This record gives sequence, structure tokens and C-alpha cells, in this order.
Amino acid sequence: MGDYGHELEFGIFVSPERTRVGTTLQLAELADVTGLDLVTVQDHPYQAKHLDAWTLLSVIAARTTNVRVAANVANLPLRPPVVLAKSVATLDVLSGGRAELGLGTGAFWDAVVAAGGERRTPKEAVDALVEAVAVIRGVWGADGGRAVTVEGEHYRVTGLRAGPLPVHDVQVWLGAYGPRMLRVTGRIADGWLPSMGYADPDALPGLNTVIDAAADAAGRGPQAIRRMYNVFGRFGTGAGFLQGSAADWAEQLAGLTLEAGMSTYILGSDDPDDLRRFATEVAPAVRDLVAAERAHRAGAPLVAGEPEVPVVRPRPPAAPSAEPAAYSLAVRPTPDDGRRLSGRMPWSETDRPEAEKPGTAAYTAHHQAVPQHLLDVHDHLRAELGQVRDVVSQVRRGLMSVGAARSVLNTMALRQNTWTLGAFCESYCRLVTGHHTLEDHSIFRHLRRREPALAPVLDRLEEEHHVIADVLEQVDDALVGLVSAGEGSGDEALAELERALDLLTDTLLSHLAYEERELIHPLARHGFG
Repeated sequence: MGDYGHELEFGIFVSPERTRVGTTLQLAELADVTGLDLVTVQDHPYQAKHLDAWTLLSVIAARTTNVRVAANVANLPLRPPVVLAKSVATLDVLSGGRAELGLGTGAFWDAVVAAGGERRTPKEAVDALVEAVAVIRGVWGADGGRAVTVEGEHYRVTGLRAGPLPVHDVQVWLGAYGPRMLRVTGRIADGWLPSMGYADPDALPGLNTVIDAAADAAGRGPQAIRRMYNVFGRFGTGAGFLQGSAADWAEQLAGLTLEAGMSTYILGSDDPDDLRRFATEVAPAVRDLVAAERAHRAGAPLVAGEPEVPVVRPRPPAAPSAEPAAYSLAVRPTPDDGRRLSGRMPWSETDRPEAEKPGTAAYTAHHQAVPQHLLDVHDHLRAELGQVRDVVSQVRRGLMSVGAARSVLNTMALRQNTWTLGAFCESYCRLVTGHHTLEDHSIFRHLRRREPALAPVLDRLEEEHHVIADVLEQVDDALVGLVSAGEGSGDEALAELERALDLLTDTLLSHLAYEERELIHPLARHGFG
């Protein structure tokens, strides 16, 4: 089978190395605000250079609002399934339903044994994984919350109370390559998660065939298993797979979706520029190409100028799906209470352009998710602002050093204003000179094309982005001044920091409220682009 019709998802596979932890957390935050779906890390508990995967994923989940998190993949021989199940369920509860489980049979057996694990033959490793999945799903309440009993050769659980239950149906993805593991994937998994280098693109259709046959034999059907792929590449001018331009990447990944059924692409990279290009150039283009070809296969005529995927072989048309239901817009902008701390706003709030707002309008749940994502990111920025104010208060009370305060601020998404302020300003909202593909997929450029009457509002929002960036620099300068303040001048420097922070509070909260008020309906109508 070719295309399984799964919705496309995109994610990243970042390093858990101790020496890269700052970069890893920043990449996770960048993935969150650029619209990626997943952040994953490898799990090798015997590797001295690696942080613990589940502790790291918990911190990543706490610092993000939208991405789902998962081990890629969890090391079963060193993760007892009951404890693993509780870890995943706990993370799912704490993150609001954003935890998944990638699972492997284990590898590097000498290292596993050195860490206290059991050496297993290939057959024993697969047997243990099947038993472990039964235990894990039992702990998650798969049997209606009844006591968990699994009498396996490797794992024995007798009468264990299920729980805690996750808040969403956590998916189990298996890293599988051998025939038997592929058949197990078809029988019991929610997703198949191979990697380039172990399963290259040309091998995927044949491996899928094994999974499909097992899924059919189990009465599930091939569509029950999401096909995922850890990918690695570089942006350039090469002719190989994922070695060319963003457009080349998009065409190659779209071809894999339409011919080999892969629908989730997880980029292994610690380069923020590659991540941005993957999220803002490659992912939207893959979605466009796949949507166009799926519509064509379903019998819809191609519109002039619509993208095509020339590598795809046509299939008989499928029946078109029903129109999704539309509802009144449930997303509400955060109100501006009008309170100001600084008394000197750098802009007038009375002459802001306003967009025409419909009295009544209906949108599908998919369309409403777009402005909701904007609000989610804004809420994250508001929460971080509150944290900054708390940090400065601790400095005032002598509970935190100035150096620690500056370190906290510099690691926040709020401070990374080149891509987060105003939720997607700069790399999404500002027009980037000489970067035509990014311009095509940036939100403000997209909204200007779709709704020219929004131009005055978008111009004003971009102006305010620049002002807020300057205010952030004032906060940073005030922190530097506090660090270098001489004896007797510390109170004055601290007062200057608080003045700068009051101005940041006034400008940022005013701006976010204005942006939400003016863009919620346009984003529901037109999406991010």
C-alpha cells in the first residue's frame, strides 16, 4: 500500500548530552513556537554523557505548551515496564496530554549488562517487549482500570492496581527492523519508528508490507499503525536524499508519504537554523504537496498553480470525505485591563489601526486551532514575564544573586526575541530579506496576501515588535548595570531594573492583547499559511 492517509506531523530529535543542555532546551522551545508537533530524545541510561531521558523530557514539557514529547526510543531492558508506564502517565498528566512512548527492545548489550540489565537473545528481546507492552497498557487502564496481571517469562505482574491513568490515549511507537519485530508492530503498536541509516527510503515499502500483513491478520488494518521516520540531512545543493534545498526536501518527503506511507518526520539535528527551515519551509510545503495530490487522487480537479508531486503514481479515486462541522469562534482574546506600571508608554494606544470584525462567523475545529495556538504561545510568554518579575523580586529580597537572575532571563523563550516575541515575530512575522521561501510561509506575509485590508494592523504589529525588542535590551542593560554597580549604588541600579521591567510588562501585555484582538478571526479564516 502507498499512502495510508494519515495526517502529517513533524518533529525533532535533539541531543540529551549534558554539555548541550542549554541548546537542547532552546531547540525544544523553538520547536514549540514554530509549529512542530514533537520533541524527542534518545534513551541510553548507560551513556555517561547523557542526561536521564525522562527527567529531560519533563523539563522540556514544562517549558513548552504545544509539542508532544517522547523517548526515541525508551530502553526497555533498563526501564521496568511498570515504572516506565507510571513515568509516561505522570508526564502525560503534568503536560496536559502531551506524552507518547517510543519503545525499543534494547541494543548495545554489553553496556546494558554493565548497567545491571539482562542480556537477551533477539527472540528473548522481542518476547520481553510484547510482555512489556501488555503491562504498560494495563497500568494505563486498557482493561477498564481492573487489576493488572501479566504472567510472562520476563515480566510478571499479579493483581497490580492500574494507575495513574494518562489523560489521553498515549501512543506506543516501536523501533522495529527485523521481520518478527515488524509483525509485532503490525499486531500491537500504534506507530512504527525506524531511522535513516537502519532503514533507508528504498527499503520502506517492503518493510511496510510486512507490517500491513500482520495488521490485516490481527484484524486491525494497515491504517491503524502510523508510519514515522527519523531523518537526517543537510540543506545545500546536493542531489542525494535530504541533501538539497528546502524545496527538494519537501518533494522527497511528500513522495515518501504518497508512495511509502510515511507521515511523521522527525529531524535529527541540534542546529537551530536547520530546525527553523524544517519547521517553516519544509513542513508547510510537504503539507501542501500531499494535500494537493490527495485531492487529485480523490477526484478533485487541480487548480491552476497548485503544487504537484511528479514522482507519484496515480491511484483510483477514493470517496471524498464529508465537510467538517463549523461552529462559532470559541477562542477569546485575553482582555487588556488597562493598568500600566511605568507611566510612559513608547507608543500611543489610541491610534492603533483596527480590523473589521464579523458579528457572526463559523469555523471548523481545525480552523479554530490556529488562533488557539497563538493564544497558547502568548500565555507562555505572559507566564514567563511573571517569572521574570518574581526573579527580580527575589533579588530585591536577597534570595537570589544578580548573576543567577540574569542566567534565568537569558534562558527564557521571552528573551529569545529573534523568534518568539509576539508569537512568531521575526522568523514568522517579519519579512526576511533574501529568504523568499520563508517569506512565502511567514504569517504576516500570508495574511497580507489573503486579506489586504489587514495591512495597517500588520504594519503596526511589526513596529511594536521592534519597540519591545528594544525594551528587552533595556532590561538586559539594567541587569548588567546591577551586576557592575559599586558599593552604595546597588539600590539605584535595582530601581532602574524594576523601571525597565515595568516598561516591558506594559508594552508586552498591551501588544499581546492587541495582536489577539485583531488577528483571531483572520487566523481562523486563513491559517498560518
